[in-house]
Amino acid sequence: MSETVESLKSVLWEGAPWVALTGAGISSASGIPTYRDHQGKWLGSNPIQHDEFIRDAAMRRRYWSRSALGWPRVARALPNATHDALSTLEAAGILSGVITQNVDRLHQSSGTRTVIDLHGRLDRARCLDCGHYESRAAIQERLETLNELPEVSDTALRPDGDADLPKTYIQHFTVPVCQHCNGTLMPDVVFFGGTVPKDRVDACLDLINSAQGLIVIGSSLSVYSGYRFCRHAASQDKPLVILNQGKTRADSMSHCRFSEAPFSLLEKLAQHITSTQQEPAHG
Repeated sequence: MSETVESLKSVLWEGAPWVALTGAGISSASGIPTYRDHQGKWLGSNPIQHDEFIRDAAMRRRYWSRSALGWPRVARALPNATHDALSTLEAAGILSGVITQNVDRLHQSSGTRTVIDLHGRLDRARCLDCGHYESRAAIQERLETLNELPEVSDTALRPDGDADLPKTYIQHFTVPVCQHCNGTLMPDVVFFGGTVPKDRVDACLDLINSAQGLIVIGSSLSVYSGYRFCRHAASQDKPLVILNQGKTRADSMSHCRFSEAPFSLLEKLAQHITSTQQEPAHG
């Protein structure tokens, strides 16, 4: 199949409504680094595992010290043209919703109404002791009061509000605690090695069950939490369309792939929808 706006439109219009499953690649143009390159190779240092954060105070110090430098970039990030394109497709009835593996909330900022944050959201933290939620912005204010934060270069910034820092800085970092009970704060995200809550997975499955197909955008699907939905769609004989610059784990089960300039195709398709809607009625 040729990789043109017309061919993408033909596929999506014929199979609508779709559910979109999005990954880190979609937020790259918003200035948020991705975990892997287009060949699927891991970039940067190993992420903290769920169990490490829970049991090891040193790992929590590592997380919060790096997050103190990396979070502002995520907080400043704005939706890009691909986020906006998906919002346009949803408004046009081509998409029934978005399942995102990202934790940056940019789909919501772009106006998409039905979004499931598969891996949680970075804009808040939860106390592991009392369950109270606190905004990440408020926590940042305390971090900057409790610690003298060094300058950090763009090259040191990592995915999901992380940053590479020297060990000596991390060792002397003061970690924030819950304002209600002085308990342990954990970002409201699913760490590597963690488990996506069952009710959230069920909501994703329900969304796919009610749609005609699944479209994967900007994800290598290396993590099973997203790949499972491709398997679920395939088990129901629903078409799987992949828009991603590199190879993905679900390529062999895809109905068709767009890999040359997938985000540009989506954006041009959205522009086509918008221009068509704005055309004056004749007669």
